[in-house]
Amino acid sequence: MMDPLLVDRAAGVVTLTMNRPDAMNALDVPLKEALRDTLASLATDASVRAVVLTGAGTRAFCVGQDLREHVGFLRNGDETPLRTVAEHYNPIALTLATLPVPVIAAVRGAAAGAGASLALLSDFRIGGPSTSLLMAFAKVGLAGDTGASWILPRLVGHAKAVELLMLAKPVRAGVALELGLLTRLVDDDEAVLPAAQELAAQLAEGPTRAYAAIKRELVEGAAGSLAQALAVEAEAQADCGSTADHREGTFAFVEKRPPAYSGA
Repeated sequence: MMDPLLVDRAAGVVTLTMNRPDAMNALDVPLKEALRDTLASLATDASVRAVVLTGAGTRAFCVGQDLREHVGFLRNGDETPLRTVAEHYNPIALTLATLPVPVIAAVRGAAAGAGASLALLSDFRIGGPSTSLLMAFAKVGLAGDTGASWILPRLVGHAKAVELLMLAKPVRAGVALELGLLTRLVDDDEAVLPAAQELAAQLAEGPTRAYAAIKRELVEGAAGSLAQALAVEAEAQADCGSTADHREGTFAFVEKRPPAYSGA
């Protein structure tokens, strides 16, 4: 039996591969549990400096909830068939969005439903010619989950988020790039994962404590007033100002040499 989630480590970059290619990497319970628990462990692992999230094969990044599994719950009279939202999707989304390191989604093929949400919650999203995103929830009579209602308006605005969620039509690669749903579009689907890993390696050599603070500022600061955002920034700068990376970056700039960041 294949592992539902493959974990590869190389020079501070962790690549997570959702490994159900025959099911287009649909999220069944074993895969959701593996994602939830692995992300939680990465969040406290000081050796991790960047994360790449992808799906096995080139047909799909992840098509969301495994509906065959879900139909089984419905037919068996499960009284809480959507308890997976609280048990799996919510903790996965929260941990992914708040990981203290950069997260790059290598989106090959289709990303739908919760799979699209996972891609959009990543800090960077790289796609190829076959990439498409679909907020598929309404197609099966459901509202959005896995952070879709939070991240979509931030990326495309309220009106476009309403359109994407309610009309549930696929967004092809070129349009996704124009809307900001993709960060970068490469010419070949086979180049998507290498491009994501190259970016991850670049970020892994950067000031990761500063990256973590920037992510915290964007999540916490945007939720309140200007005064609250300024308070978050002051706290973040005080934290970053005490790091070895700040000293190294400053001295390197003045000395006109490349900085050697350690993440400390």
